Amino acid sequence: MHRRLRISLLLTAFAFAIPICAQSRIDCDALNSRILKHPVHYCVYLPAGYDASVSKRPAPAYPVLYFLHGLGDNERTLFNTGGWTLLDDLRQQHKIGEFLIAAPEGGQTFYMNSADGRVRYGDFFLQEFIPLIESKYRIKKGRADRAISGISMGGYGALRFAFSHPEMFSSVSAQSAALITESPQELDTASRSGAPLGKVLATVFGSPIAVQHWKDNRPFDLAKRNQKALRSQSIYFNCGQDDNYGFEKGAAALHQQLQKEDVKHEYHLYPGNHSLSYFLAHFTEVMEFHSRAFGLN
Repeated sequence: MHRRLRISLLLTAFAFAIPICAQSRIDCDALNSRILKHPVHYCVYLPAGYDASVSKRPAPAYPVLYFLHGLGDNERTLFNTGGWTLLDDLRQQHKIGEFLIAAPEGGQTFYMNSADGRVRYGDFFLQEFIPLIESKYRIKKGRADRAISGISMGGYGALRFAFSHPEMFSSVSAQSAALITESPQELDTASRSGAPLGKVLATVFGSPIAVQHWKDNRPFDLAKRNQKALRSQSIYFNCGQDDNYGFEKGAAALHQQLQKEDVKHEYHLYPGNHSLSYFLAHFTEVMEFHSRAFGLN
């Protein structure tokens, strides 16, 4: 009888000694931007270890991946369409380490300053958003623990930020990036004929397109200008071979350019189109790429 009681007490004590499993969470808020003169919503993925380790002294800091959504999406899209589940599954399978993912609302800005100077999203991102995220959350400071990624319009933005500021980002990835190979003159002609992409580009690059502004922000030109610095950056991009907007041509062109400039990178052309199912199908390898770049696995 006494032996059974002792076993029962031991089992009870052991049960209480097992910590409640920590879970990841999404923290969403808005930043009242002085530069943009309106609130910008954002969401941050916090891995399970973030809250579980808060009581440690000192509490550990984490790397951060900035994620830029595509045209027509918002700061919640990644986490509301299966990305959150995929991230948790990858961590439970020990395929990636723990890092934060910060996703800001980008509208139709292409994540850059507009040609007319009215919308200064690029300035907002660098001068307000990154400083806010890296002061509000326990994030490691410095280039080695800062990366950027995006899809479609966000892929263009990610490559533009990384190639123009290689001193800030140690790694960059893009899926189906809006890499446009047509000239400004060809795009102006398409815009006059009523092409939907032309209208979107006009709000950012001007109508007609401001050629110098186009060149100053084009990932191809930025990569050429900063090719030496890019050799110390981890670069990944993929695209579907049947992309609805023909962005596979831009991805192939960037691949060829980086090869010629002796810039190491990882490039994949996969079966598929410009769709959510395509993005999610390759989201795992994108996250594994960044985890390796952070030195987490």
